[in-house]
Amino acid sequence: MDELEQGILRLHWAAEHMPVMQALRKRFIDEKPLKGLKVGMALHTEAKTGILAIALSEAGAEIRLASCNPLSTDNSVARALKEEYGLNVYAKKGETPDEYCTNLNSVLNMAPDYVIDDGADLIAMLHTNRKDVLKNIKGANEETTTGVLRVTAMEEEGKLMFPVMAVNNAKMKYLFDNRYGTGQSTFEGWMVATNLIIAGKNLVVGGYGWCGKGVAMRAKGMGAIVTVTEVDPIKAIEAVMDGFQVKKMSEAVKTADIVFTVTGCNDVLSEEDFKNMKNGCIMGNVGHFDNEINIEDLKRMASSSRRVREHITEYTMPDGRRLNIISDGRLMNLAAGQGHPAEIMDMSFAVQALSIEYLVKHRDEMENKVYTVPNEIDRMIAETKLAVMGIETDSLTDKQKKYLGGWEAGTQ
Repeated sequence: MDELEQGILRLHWAAEHMPVMQALRKRFIDEKPLKGLKVGMALHTEAKTGILAIALSEAGAEIRLASCNPLSTDNSVARALKEEYGLNVYAKKGETPDEYCTNLNSVLNMAPDYVIDDGADLIAMLHTNRKDVLKNIKGANEETTTGVLRVTAMEEEGKLMFPVMAVNNAKMKYLFDNRYGTGQSTFEGWMVATNLIIAGKNLVVGGYGWCGKGVAMRAKGMGAIVTVTEVDPIKAIEAVMDGFQVKKMSEAVKTADIVFTVTGCNDVLSEEDFKNMKNGCIMGNVGHFDNEINIEDLKRMASSSRRVREHITEYTMPDGRRLNIISDGRLMNLAAGQGHPAEIMDMSFAVQALSIEYLVKHRDEMENKVYTVPNEIDRMIAETKLAVMGIETDSLTDKQKKYLGGWEAGTQ
């Protein structure tokens, strides 16, 4: 099977397992809600993202797509989107830093009306070295926790120049994508990278947000002995109540066979941790950027390094300990695996598509700030997903609605 055929098949397979997006595509084809608009995208360029890009194109938009991570592109899908669907795609697996920036600039060169971002690199560029196209931007979506943190900081500093929909904060995104998607895809990336077992190993999860919860839950289910590290005391107590050990990272690494960083912060693993780390420990990052594991510290401390498997680099420390990194500290579930399951991204990308449509409809009444995705979008996606799954739910009667809405409801 050649690369193009593989990419086409992966897109078809994803589409068949994304029924909410299929329903949206049918409406978009009929209504053309994005007709005449330009949409620039920086997302992990793989099959599920491809279905979103196709849907927005079918809605009438001109699309340019780049990857939001140098290692997360599926080359077969990128080729299929270009050759089979005629989309403008600027992405390949293994981009250099210069190529990554060039590809993002290629997206912005179209002077888009709207951008869909994952990690906020496009949004940051628009506010710094690409202000030449800033005047064209009417709004943006931000996909992930890290990116929402960045755009929120921009808003708080009074520097955000257009409205941004915090797609990551939609219930139909974080409750499923962050928790179940990350939980499953992390271990797909692990298996591809290592071909090693999880059961019986001491596994540390750095961070207990929704992504960390998903990773810890799946690790526990696979038989790992799970320890969580946290900086938030509330999340730390939650992890304890969920049945996990909670320790400081510098202590947890002393017995860790595996460490996964899932925080959205930098230096979750750094020099002090590498000094304490158990021989043979395997580290992987599932946060958006490659700074959660301080690779520069590790390189400086190591006496030598070598590639021991396609996705694993081994660093030998002066005392003889060998420490291993998956995918150079980049997002391992996409760098080594194929990302979240299609059924999960069906919901996340439905949020993306409907949020762009919302921005188009309401732009004139929106301020330059970060917006929560409206609850009606979450509910519509949930109802559609349940319907295609063949699941029915109860509805409140008028009497129940009155009871719940009355302040005297508990009076006998």
